[in-house]
Amino acid sequence: MCTTCGCGNSATLPGSQDVPESKKIPGKEHTHSHGEHHHHAEHSHAPETPQDRMIQIEQDLLGKNDAIAQENRAFLTQRHITTLNLISSPGSGKTSLLTETLKRLGPEHCLVIEGDQQTNNDADRIRETGTKAVQINTGKGCHLDARMIANAIEELAPDNDTTLFIENVGNLICPAAFDLGESHKVAILSVTEGEDKPLKYPDIFLKADLVLINKSDLLPYLDFDLNACIDNVRRINPNSRIITLSAKTGEGMQMWLDWLKGL
Repeated sequence: MCTTCGCGNSATLPGSQDVPESKKIPGKEHTHSHGEHHHHAEHSHAPETPQDRMIQIEQDLLGKNDAIAQENRAFLTQRHITTLNLISSPGSGKTSLLTETLKRLGPEHCLVIEGDQQTNNDADRIRETGTKAVQINTGKGCHLDARMIANAIEELAPDNDTTLFIENVGNLICPAAFDLGESHKVAILSVTEGEDKPLKYPDIFLKADLVLINKSDLLPYLDFDLNACIDNVRRINPNSRIITLSAKTGEGMQMWLDWLKGL
């Protein structure tokens, strides 16, 4: 949880407004019963510390988020919508990779939710491919949460048997903690970041079903040990699939597309 960046200091999810009655997903009720009340042990007489309070807030935040995430997942699964939560550091090439992917898959079969603190730049780039996209600006928040995704799904009104890509806010820490209702988490690491990233930020690599090592076209110009990076991913998550690719040259893109088509 992000207890120091500011987005974990409130008992409400950042940007998580109630879904208007006219925009609720049919058959779903976005309840607020999870974690609304803080129950403490009746026989405890120790005074509550600020740390205790912070832990309680974090537990309540995640509890409320996870309940909505399960509703999202049920809605998407029922309609056979494959949902990918793309998580990486800023500058890893997520948007470039996504635009190239959409061009190859066909925009008529895909939808995108874009997460950034500010601007509509990435959503505009996605729409240039002909793909329908919704931009979520989180302000000071450093991740997307399940309620934001529920609202975006209402706006997108996805057809059955489509693929929904969620491009999360550029951050390897906080997005790993928040379930959005996705089918799979995909971690993206560029060769410009250093081969020790999986060891420094293990949570996302532990949860990722697929790790994409992007910008392979830059390998000849960098002091980046690809084999060491792959070994580091394996140390954290032996079961994760790893694909090395370049959105710029197309190297490895077919392996990524084959993985998507096999879901």
